[in-house]
Amino acid sequence: MPKQIPLLPDLTDATLTARLQHLIDHKTKPLGSLGKLESLALRLGQILGTEAPQLQAPQMLVCAGDHGLAARGVSAFPSDVTWQMVENFLAGGAAVSVLARQHGLALTVVDCGVARDIAPREAALGQAAPGRPRLLLRKVAAGTQDASCGPAMSMAQCETAIQNGIDVVRSLPGNALLLGEMGIGNTSVASLLLARLAGLPIAECTGAGTGLDAAGIARKCAVLQQALDANVGATKPLDALAALGGFEVATLVGTVLQAAAERRVIVVDGFITSAAVLVASRLQPTVLQRCVFAHRSGERAHGLMLEQMEAEPLLDLGLRLGEGSGAALAWPLLQSACAILREMASFEAAGVSEQTAA
Repeated sequence: MPKQIPLLPDLTDATLTARLQHLIDHKTKPLGSLGKLESLALRLGQILGTEAPQLQAPQMLVCAGDHGLAARGVSAFPSDVTWQMVENFLAGGAAVSVLARQHGLALTVVDCGVARDIAPREAALGQAAPGRPRLLLRKVAAGTQDASCGPAMSMAQCETAIQNGIDVVRSLPGNALLLGEMGIGNTSVASLLLARLAGLPIAECTGAGTGLDAAGIARKCAVLQQALDANVGATKPLDALAALGGFEVATLVGTVLQAAAERRVIVVDGFITSAAVLVASRLQPTVLQRCVFAHRSGERAHGLMLEQMEAEPLLDLGLRLGEGSGAALAWPLLQSACAILREMASFEAAGVSEQTAA
């Protein structure tokens, strides 16, 4: 692991947790009646270390890269869609672009390893304002190698991508980071990392991705098994990431580790961003204390991945788009949880009688 990564402290603070729980329990409502919003408020207070959490300058970070495995027919779409969607993000026409504008999220798109060169934008040196996406060029290489024949990337490339993620987060303001991604073939990467790190059969970890039929899924499984066999010795988290991962996933691992070190709220999107968090958590388990999992994806193996991290997602809408779309959709819930904690009156302050019987 790059030496720049500090060990993450354990955020467990029994005193703060007790104070937060007391505040939540004594708001003007029946005990527990706000359901998951109460546990979310507790989590946000714990992450930010305060009884009055405020989310500031939220950043939506979409990391993009291409995959050598895509040439093996593991996706219903051609690799060209990766760069085309990056352009769509920047033009404001993608789902995540629309949702970022709607919710006031600064959108930054990172070319981590797109096969085609993306033209730099004049605004590259400035901070991304809501509604005006920013492009960062952090290309390690023009796509990974075909993991079914050997390692997707060298360890040096993997560490460069991780460091790029660290540096990107250091350059961003705010205390909340929403994770997004783009890369044709990257559901295959997520499936491979889940299978290897969790010791699960690849068939249980593989789904339709961008829309494969049953025959396509069977073909995808066969290719992914070849990748596992070709990289049988890559069992440690970083080794597995280098052998089976992608440049955008490795960059996301760096962003997660750095955001956790800075005690930012990390809003995890779907299957692919969860794979990056899975790797990061195997490197430093306390990463998970800083994470809010936005949703359970329609990609069938996402539930297994969430179980590996004992994660409880906020939403279950059958989403399987990626991009950070689910994280953006969940964002208002985080805002509401903070507002409830800060602004909702207690029984005592409002002069309202508390519950007297069970």
